[in-house]
Amino acid sequence: MSSLEALKERLAPVVDLQRVARVLGWDLQTKMPPAGGGHRAEQLGTLQLLAHERFVDAETGRLLDAAASEVEALDPDSDDAALVRVVRRDYEKAVRVPSELRAEMARASAEARPVWVRAKEQSDFSAFLPALERNVELRFKYVDCFDGVDEPYDILLDDFEPETSTAEVRAIFAELKERLVPLIAELRGDDTDNSFLTGEFPPDRQERLAKGVVELFGMRPGSWRLDPTVHPFASGAGVNDVRITTNYDPQTMKSLFSTMHEYGHGLYNHQLPPDLGRLPTGAPCSLGIHESQSRLWENLVGRSVPFWRFFYPRVQETFPEQLAAVDVDRFVAAINKVQPSLIRIKADEVTYGMHVILRFELEQDIVNGRVALRDLPDAWNAKMSEYLGIDVPDDAHGVLQDTHWAGGMIGYFPTYLLGTVMSVQIWEKAVEDIPELEDAIGRGEFAPLREWLGDHVHRLGRKFSPQETLRRATGSTIDAKPYLAYLESKYRAGVAA
Repeated sequence: MSSLEALKERLAPVVDLQRVARVLGWDLQTKMPPAGGGHRAEQLGTLQLLAHERFVDAETGRLLDAAASEVEALDPDSDDAALVRVVRRDYEKAVRVPSELRAEMARASAEARPVWVRAKEQSDFSAFLPALERNVELRFKYVDCFDGVDEPYDILLDDFEPETSTAEVRAIFAELKERLVPLIAELRGDDTDNSFLTGEFPPDRQERLAKGVVELFGMRPGSWRLDPTVHPFASGAGVNDVRITTNYDPQTMKSLFSTMHEYGHGLYNHQLPPDLGRLPTGAPCSLGIHESQSRLWENLVGRSVPFWRFFYPRVQETFPEQLAAVDVDRFVAAINKVQPSLIRIKADEVTYGMHVILRFELEQDIVNGRVALRDLPDAWNAKMSEYLGIDVPDDAHGVLQDTHWAGGMIGYFPTYLLGTVMSVQIWEKAVEDIPELEDAIGRGEFAPLREWLGDHVHRLGRKFSPQETLRRATGSTIDAKPYLAYLESKYRAGVAA
């Protein structure tokens, strides 16, 4: 057996352990009895320990060195050359981190999750604070494993968006902020009637509609499921095990948009290269690229006129009490109304970016010791007032609304806006390559878009960096200008114009 083949055999169980942990994490947030949290924390800690120890073992390093010699003559774009390159980078970062620290981070994240759920239900940040303090303390220990770092936040960000620096994100967000703040102020007086989007939307009917959307957009039968949870996410254990979640609010139909969002994540996982399924290169490229897929389906498809001209009759039939007298143009205008709001996952396209920038700035303040954790609610509320002109009524609608800090995922939030920016670049290239795309969507035909995304984004897996993946898909690395032009054109011209 060659060293390359031996390396693949060594890596496969590591990937298996990581995917088993994902399924247990899905169960934690959907099906597990609440009292089982302690068991699950230990189980996830054990899985993380086993996976990390096997990966950072000296044998992995020896096989990497030998495999590097074997692939020297290969095309750098080949699967095997990419595998050695990606695993080398992962290995050099992972060997700096003690296995027990990795396990403790996993345990703390699992233990914090039910604490956050209860704290959010009671709108009590103080009840969540000890769990948050523990997660942040462990992230500080993690950052301390690395030397010669320009900014501590770089280490955390790199876990979610590899080869991207805090300074690069800060520059992109500054460009966005400069244009978003005045655009939000300009559109703040939007008097579009959206009152019919609030009322009685029975969850059982929402569920039927959500499953119908996933079936319409398309995945292989028997390969996916949709379940309710507190904070929507997508997970699964492989290309034929896709687990989407959503949240059914009986007063709104926002679940439809969160389902479309999570479908985008699920489709990415569904169309990853199956022949690389038990290798690190068979995983998604980054969370920013992942988010570009969810935001594309949620916004570029799910808030578009062609989609609703096709799908709206089904929604009217599902909720006749609310929508029978509302025509499609009024509906499309309402779902695209620009209206600063409290909750990120319910925000319109224009104000959404400021929700993410707020979190990015607070996370840097946390990591650099500029804000005490106990003062986070006040800092959060002040930024909401400054950026969106909104007074936060309680912690549940403010600092406790997202699950990420309960999971210890500091460094994750920027990827939401990076992905949103990239989604427009990817969409514009897809439209360029498929001139009839919008007409197809208007007929309820989504295979052309699915297949294009599969060929140009999904099947690259993790072979290349996020920006190289984007360049191969679109011809350009990340650029805020198309996204800003899209927002200004769409919202200044009138959505249904």
